[in-house]
Amino acid sequence: MAEFKEAPAGASIATQLMTWVDNRFPASKMYKEHMSEYYAPKNFNWWYIFGSLAMLVLVIQIVTGIFLVMHYKPDANLAFASVEYIMRDVPWGWLIRYMHSTGASAFFVVVYLHMFRGLLYGSYRKPRELVWIFGCGIFLCLMGEAFMGYLLPWGQMSYWGAQVIVNLFAAVPFVGPDLALLIRGDFVVSDATLNRFFSFHVIAVPLILLGLVVAHIIALHEVGSNNPDGVEIKGPKAPKDAAGHPLDGIPFHPYYTVHDIFGVSLFLIVFCSIIFFSPELGGYFLEYNNFIPADPLKTPAHIAPVWYFTPFYSMLRATTDVMVNVLSGIIGLGAVLAVLKGNFAGKGKIAVLVGALIGIVLLKTFDAKFWGVVVMGGAVVILFFLPWLDHSPVKSIRYRPSWHTYVYGVFVVFFLVLGYLGIQPPTDIGTLIAQIGTLFYFGFFLLMPWWSKLGTFKQVPDRVNYHAH
Repeated sequence: MAEFKEAPAGASIATQLMTWVDNRFPASKMYKEHMSEYYAPKNFNWWYIFGSLAMLVLVIQIVTGIFLVMHYKPDANLAFASVEYIMRDVPWGWLIRYMHSTGASAFFVVVYLHMFRGLLYGSYRKPRELVWIFGCGIFLCLMGEAFMGYLLPWGQMSYWGAQVIVNLFAAVPFVGPDLALLIRGDFVVSDATLNRFFSFHVIAVPLILLGLVVAHIIALHEVGSNNPDGVEIKGPKAPKDAAGHPLDGIPFHPYYTVHDIFGVSLFLIVFCSIIFFSPELGGYFLEYNNFIPADPLKTPAHIAPVWYFTPFYSMLRATTDVMVNVLSGIIGLGAVLAVLKGNFAGKGKIAVLVGALIGIVLLKTFDAKFWGVVVMGGAVVILFFLPWLDHSPVKSIRYRPSWHTYVYGVFVVFFLVLGYLGIQPPTDIGTLIAQIGTLFYFGFFLLMPWWSKLGTFKQVPDRVNYHAH
């Protein structure tokens, strides 16, 4: 048990109060460990603003969500009308609703950019594997939170989008129909589905999300932040001053808090501009069909999820029988090359061929719809394994071969193209492009142990490169 501290004689009331609190709760200690004495690399650039922005948007979503719940009715007969009531009759209700709907898209914008920054600078590499895993868990929770929240307005696209996505679970062999029934709570999307989605969206998933955010920050502050050079500023060999503080670091507060406040100001300008001038953003943030009450007897001409799900939805649609045949051929060819070119003993070659044969049989046994669900889920799950897929001798893209930049560039282009194709009605040429994009997406990660080691790498400096500005 820590000893109680006494406030200095003649101390102000505020100092006395803070001393009283510190004797019972480590407020000052936490402030020092996570703010004023948390040393971050001095060479942060603007890529490092998106973590703070994600925290800001999380607060916006929680606060606006609380006010929306005050007036929302989780009832299939009243849900759509209650949203209209919020928009038309509740004072400032339209603003709260638009902040929440715009915040959902803004959340994914900043999280995608935050994850891409980690990809560029190797922020998932040792010793930050857990930081990355917690971050991927946050991303997965966000997807679940957004999907369940999307049903709540009970509009046409909400209803039919949920119908399509939940029906995908029915493709799982043996347990699929029962699993889909469990998720819906009924044989079709109905009042039971709305109620369980509402409870998960408002209570269960936010609690898990907040826990993962806390774990993400604690893990980050335990090992320290990465930087654009990928140089450790807190390691045993890192230069430190007499007090033991890293010479290449500066206190997070006030330096980066001011930096983040400036970034937050720019973000809020864009955020408020969308809310006040184009909250639907051409149908990308709020689809026009969602302003029509849900009608189980009238299917929209084209059903598509919200834009932040569409890259993965494209991968689902791209997994056709032709795609399954192509994947079977790739597995067979890979096995033959591994046997011919690999350094395997006799039993090793047999194991590779048998494994490939089992994989091809499994691909042919189950239909393409099931494998589409596997591909869509695998596209997210594979991110968790990134720390062990990247075998590059350096962390940051700055010191990798220049052609690595083009690989990352093509990856981004394909991801954006997949997102666009997921919004559009399916076409033959669109499906072909989506299949190529899906193969590249998985090839980027699955072949990373091989291609990430290729090329001539630049010398990583002993200390961070920093130029005052």
